[in-house]
Amino acid sequence: MTRGTLRYTLALSVALGALAPGCGYADDKDLAPYKMLRSLQFVQDSVVLGDHSAGEMQRFMLSTIDERFRSADKSVFEDARNVDAALIYTMSGGNPATLEFLMSKDVDGNFDNRVADVLRKHLSGKGLLVVKTMANTAKEYRDKKIGPYLSLVAANVMSAKDPKAALKLYDWARLTSPGTIVEEAALRRSMSLATEAKMVPASLFYSQIYARRFLHSPYASQFADLFVQLVVDHNTEIKPEDIVDTLGFMDGPRQREVYLRIARSATIAGKNDLARMASTQAAAVPSDGSDSFGQLATFYKGVSNVSTDKANDALRDISQIPDGELNQKDRALRDAARAVADEVTRLPDAQSLTQVSTDTPVNEEVQHDGAAGVETPGTTPAAAVVEQGATAQAASTRKGEGQDADSSFNTFVKTNQSKLDALDGLLKQ
Repeated sequence: MTRGTLRYTLALSVALGALAPGCGYADDKDLAPYKMLRSLQFVQDSVVLGDHSAGEMQRFMLSTIDERFRSADKSVFEDARNVDAALIYTMSGGNPATLEFLMSKDVDGNFDNRVADVLRKHLSGKGLLVVKTMANTAKEYRDKKIGPYLSLVAANVMSAKDPKAALKLYDWARLTSPGTIVEEAALRRSMSLATEAKMVPASLFYSQIYARRFLHSPYASQFADLFVQLVVDHNTEIKPEDIVDTLGFMDGPRQREVYLRIARSATIAGKNDLARMASTQAAAVPSDGSDSFGQLATFYKGVSNVSTDKANDALRDISQIPDGELNQKDRALRDAARAVADEVTRLPDAQSLTQVSTDTPVNEEVQHDGAAGVETPGTTPAAAVVEQGATAQAASTRKGEGQDADSSFNTFVKTNQSKLDALDGLLKQ
């Protein structure tokens, strides 16, 4: 049993002891719902802090608490802690129908109808209808047990309408619930919202906090996706040292993985400087050689150099990577890179360089000077007739050569256009 598993198992033993027959604890019907909720919160916090084995216990706790709420006597909710527990349970992934059930039995007015109503609207997909009320309610309850949860829910609803106001609610939620699933969700969603709103400094700020605190969360893959998108889309605004500082909180394998994902995305986006930087950083991360990250770093760096004066070296590097080390998308990328490198390094066809001669325009008049005498209007000397005929013939010959050159040039353009179309198709794959 891992240390994390032992920790939450001991914590749950008191809260859930009553569920085990003959264990000597009080009957489960007398166990206060708010105590059971504390165990659920502990389990959920353990999950985002890296104890993934607690996931199954989380599902068990949700179903057990649901049964407890439904079987509870209405007098149980005279204790405000149990009312808060029911609301927090609903906002923590619990059964929404249970809140409706409890509200239908609340003849004594123990539940705040405003809170229940905004939660109903949110859970039914109509949160935008009460977004203002939800924000005001979250502000009113911010110092209560349900405050962080209400702030998180209100921010989720408000994010589409007012990103800056939503970020303030997310900030309040995470700062009042450090080290919890609420903070993890608020940080991750703040980063996503700031990235979508092109608030680059804010998104980078949230990224660095998340990397320090929740790298072992099962949702950390979403963080990695968002960070790669942020860096590639805004590479001119984010300095390389910012990337290094953020990923420096990760262990070696995670660092290499994210660097390589940045390199691949940057390569496809044509941002070769970023691709080379990420590939170099991935290769510099210490490795025991048991994975293919080193070869992938060489591969992406080679692809990013295909369009430079190092095309020959890049082509050699990417061709040396075995097919087994590349997935289907990377093999398609390699094929596209090879085609580009072949075009970059191929010597031009001499015929394609043929230009139309423009020494003498076809319709240029030949001027005659000297002592041959003044021409009589309406007459042409025999020598002039011969010279004009020769000039016309030469012009006709030059015109034919020009047409041949134009034909060769058009053929060259069409041929290479079809190759570019084929490259585009490979990159789309």
